[in-house]
Amino acid sequence: MKILIIQTGGTIDKDYPKTNNGYAFEVNEPAAKRILENAFPGFEYEIVSLFRKDSQKITREDRDKLKSYLLNHPADKVLITHGSDTLIETAQFLGNISGKAIVLTGAFIPERFTNSDAAFNIGVAIGALNQMHEGTFIAMNGMVFLTNRVEKNPNTGMFEKQ
Repeated sequence: MKILIIQTGGTIDKDYPKTNNGYAFEVNEPAAKRILENAFPGFEYEIVSLFRKDSQKITREDRDKLKSYLLNHPADKVLITHGSDTLIETAQFLGNISGKAIVLTGAFIPERFTNSDAAFNIGVAIGALNQMHEGTFIAMNGMVFLTNRVEKNPNTGMFEKQ
């Protein structure tokens, strides 16, 4: 199995800024790269960064670029890291792409933090890709959801089955 991993940004990839006197986070190198380097995966993977944005700043043009990339790439197993605020919107926009299993995931706490959920969410997403042959799904909070049967609870921030 070979997985194409696409970074789009979000909390999962956030890090402290490299500039002086900066206190805000910025999206940095793909967290998936650091996680997989230490995980001894039994599969091949390729990581590409299409954009590095907070998900609230992802535009229709960004989603068009992502979908076009997916349609033109030969990979049949795809993991997309994304911010949780608009993860569902992007997953629904992508819809089902014939011949591809696509799982979107993210994190509530940046991967750089020791108490991050990033590695867990990426692990669940990869496990899901092992079993799926086609469709677009969301992996968050240890669960895998259909894109049209999930919501983000506004009170807890947790992803839940609709």
